[in-house]
Amino acid sequence: MATEVAQIPAEETPAVAAPTENPASEQTEKPAASETAAAAPAAAAPPAENENAQGNKEDGKASKENADGAVDGEAKKDGEATAVAAPAKSEAPPAQKFNVHKTNFEKDIIYLYQFSRTPLLPSLSPYCLKVETWLRLVGLKYENVDHKMRFRSKKGQLPFIELNGEEIADSAIIIKELSSKYEKNLDSGLTAEQRNVSYATIAMLENHLIWIIFYWRAKYPDNVLKGYKVNLQHALGLRLPNSILNFFFKITFGRKWFQGTKKLKAHGIGVHSAEEIEEFGKNDLKVLSEMLDCKPFFFGDEPTTLDVVAFAVLSQLHYLSKDIAYPLRDYMTEKCPNLIGHVSRMKDKCFPDWDEICTKLDLNAHIPKPEPETKEGKEGGEQEKSNEQEGPEGDKIEKELEKDKSNEKESTEENKEKEETK
Repeated sequence: MATEVAQIPAEETPAVAAPTENPASEQTEKPAASETAAAAPAAAAPPAENENAQGNKEDGKASKENADGAVDGEAKKDGEATAVAAPAKSEAPPAQKFNVHKTNFEKDIIYLYQFSRTPLLPSLSPYCLKVETWLRLVGLKYENVDHKMRFRSKKGQLPFIELNGEEIADSAIIIKELSSKYEKNLDSGLTAEQRNVSYATIAMLENHLIWIIFYWRAKYPDNVLKGYKVNLQHALGLRLPNSILNFFFKITFGRKWFQGTKKLKAHGIGVHSAEEIEEFGKNDLKVLSEMLDCKPFFFGDEPTTLDVVAFAVLSQLHYLSKDIAYPLRDYMTEKCPNLIGHVSRMKDKCFPDWDEICTKLDLNAHIPKPEPETKEGKEGGEQEKSNEQEGPEGDKIEKELEKDKSNEKESTEENKEKEETK
């Protein structure tokens, strides 16, 4: 469903050659010296008519050459002086080109590429939801790009971001790079032991529990569409009816040759039975529940990176429609109520516009929209416009009435004259 975009050539900087100069004095002195040596033998020769005539010719030729040489030398000097005086024109560097999808980007705005919205969840990808939750929690300016899931990063992944003409892929690398650039480290207050626990728990969530969820999705593709109420027509930006799109989704998503199923087996989770995989998931949820205990967040009163990742993964279970049977979701609801409370707290803290996102499927509900024009102002504008249009027409009507009155007056005067004549 995704297509790759051709790369834009890298930036090129042209090299400018420096001009060279030749001294004019050397060129003018050499002809003068040769002409003096040629004139010397003629002055020492005895007087004779032919020789004198020849000497006169040579003297005239030499004087002419001297004059020409002097003029040429002055012209060369003037030309060189002009060349030195004139400033060299510097070529403007070509416009900088960027190897990104959004070339008209604004400086320091983070452009996030992820999956489309659903009516129950901002993103079906825990990795995409993880990045957006982190961006909201630390308060960085970002904008979702509505690419209809056509683009992937150079690594072939979603999510990825573009920042100032540079692409950054993989959710963990995105958070690491942005944390360093903007000094937004959520784990700065943790001890060394807490950081180690956080690292190990995130690895369990992203490399184990997520894959258990992916296994269920690959096995029951129909339940994915129904459980999250996915509108493929909106998500993919296609005009085909949803019935046709759903049909192709079902027959391709769960096939053995499909890439997702291949990844599940390569990961190792896909070789186990459904009962074994379900047990793995319950154990992960139990560990998380015991770690959280009765605290609002995993390490105290403020959320850290572990809370962001846990929210992104657990919300994939919690917000699945209750109409779809899923034992792992039911286990979390019944046996791990503190995890449900954690998800709700993170939702309220990071997504105050959750309902608007899921209702309107707006990718950028967090960006203030321009206020629409008020009805009063609009009606006032229309009234002024109508007055402007009616102004000339009113003048025309008044002129016609005055003309009619003058005609009536003339007709009455004519009738009076006729009566007097009679």
